[in-house]
Amino acid sequence: MRSTTTRRDFLRMMGAAAGFAAGAALPGILGGRLAVSDSFTVPAGAAERSASIRVYSAEKGSYVMTQAVVKTNEEWKKMLTPEQYYILREKGTERAFSGKYDKNHEHGIYRCAGCGLDLYRSEDKFDSGTGWPSFTAPIAAENVSTRPDNSFFSHRTEVLCPRCGGHLGHVFDDGPKPTGKRYCMNSAALQFVATTK
Repeated sequence: MRSTTTRRDFLRMMGAAAGFAAGAALPGILGGRLAVSDSFTVPAGAAERSASIRVYSAEKGSYVMTQAVVKTNEEWKKMLTPEQYYILREKGTERAFSGKYDKNHEHGIYRCAGCGLDLYRSEDKFDSGTGWPSFTAPIAAENVSTRPDNSFFSHRTEVLCPRCGGHLGHVFDDGPKPTGKRYCMNSAALQFVATTK
């Protein structure tokens, strides 16, 4: 009897079981990082075998080890709003000036709406005039991942959550000093947690 597991599913399972993202270890096969799309399904038991990743925790003020978050499309649909699912899991984009965090000036931490990973500090947020919340840098380099995005006949760099693979937005080289970067995020992909100064 022939298995119905595809080569890509097999590589994903092997990557998760070995404790690394198959896409990062096998760039020639999957084109860089682990690709997450609207057709992505998780093999049974993959969540229990998910990889550990090193990220920065604002609460602890240091780096910590955490488990990658792996869910089925059905599980994501149950926990996210339709707009969050569209953006985080289907790589959608909210309309400019429609997001609740574009003009947010409170002090705090912006987290991934999919898994709660700390992504950005309010100190690094600036008004880019684009209609999306923009940041000069992530809270730590390890707390975001990037990959080329050549969709819509343009060359951009997509920003993803390294813990759950959710699409957050894009990063551009037209930001202010000192980094020169503009991390242009979707409000619906973020969760804001106010903190004291």
